[in-house]
Parts: sequence; structure tokens; C-alpha cells
Amino acid sequence: MQVLVKRLKSIALAIDSLNERIGRAIAWTALAMVLVQFVVVILRYVFAWGSIPAQESIWYFHGILFMIGAGYTLLKDGHVRVDIFYRESSPRTKAMVDLFGVIVFLLPVCLLIWGMSWSYVLNSWRVLEGSTETSGLPTIFLLKSVIPIFVILLSLEGISLAIKSFLVIVGVEKQMPVGQHLEEL
Repeated sequence: MQVLVKRLKSIALAIDSLNERIGRAIAWTALAMVLVQFVVVILRYVFAWGSIPAQESIWYFHGILFMIGAGYTLLKDGHVRVDIFYRESSPRTKAMVDLFGVIVFLLPVCLLIWGMSWSYVLNSWRVLEGSTETSGLPTIFLLKSVIPIFVILLSLEGISLAIKSFLVIVGVEKQMPVGQHLEEL
């Protein structure tokens, strides 16, 4: 049992560390998005000059930030939750709700998104899909590649949450504080 617990903790820690590093790195995309938006507004309203690639890059930054940052957000318990009862529940009850949510909702939805998007992304790569705008960015296929990355990172963090919840349910851990890793307990 001790070996299994140690193995589960190391898996959850590795997943959490991956999403932590990716989340911190991808957060810089928000700054880039704001700066490009600022430049686009200045160019348009001060100099009466527009740039379709700059405008499209804002969409890219937005999509990348939210899709790739989803696993990090789950790690930090930042997703929207209706927690009328959850907030006041015991750590064990919270762990059971989280485990149920991962198994019944999160992982099946991730599998559905993976299955539905795989051909969509592959077809985009086959034709090296670009913008529908004449002077737009020729890299839509790269943006669509964020979808499977999103699914992988979110699924991995869901597995980590399931492991941590399981450890609380069986009594190995007392609770799983919000946004903390196993190494911090």
C-alpha cells in the first residue's frame, strides 16, 4: 500500500509540476495580448492604419491563453463552480465530489472533445489552413493544434485531481488545500 501511495503521489506531483510550469509560462501571453491590442488601437485611431495580422494575433493569444492555461486553472481551483454545498463540506466529501466530477464529467468531456476535434485538426494540417482574410495569418492550423494540447493538459490535471481526491477519501491525506501540491502538504 505504501508503494502505491508513493507512486500515486509522484504521478500527481509530476502532473501538477508540468501544469504549473506551463501555466506560469503561458500567463505571459496575456501581457502580449494586451500590448498588441494597445498597439492595434493606437494605430487604428491615431494613425488611421489597420493590421489584419495584428488583429488576428489577438485571437491567437486569447485562444492559446485560455486553452493551454485550463490545466493550470484546474490545478489552482480557479474554474467556475456552483458551491452552495461544497464550500461547507468536509474535506472527504469535497474529495468525493471532485473524484465524481473528474470521472463522470471532466474525463468523458475531454475524450469527447479529443474525438470530435482530431479530424478537424488533422484536416487543417493537411491543407495548412490559413486565414480567410487575404492578408491574414497563414497559421490557423497551428492555432487549431491547441485543441489537443488543451485536452491533454486538462485531462492530466483531472487525473492528478482524481489521485489527490482518492488519497483524501482513503485517509492517506487529511485534506487537499486549494491550489496546493502534494509536496506542500
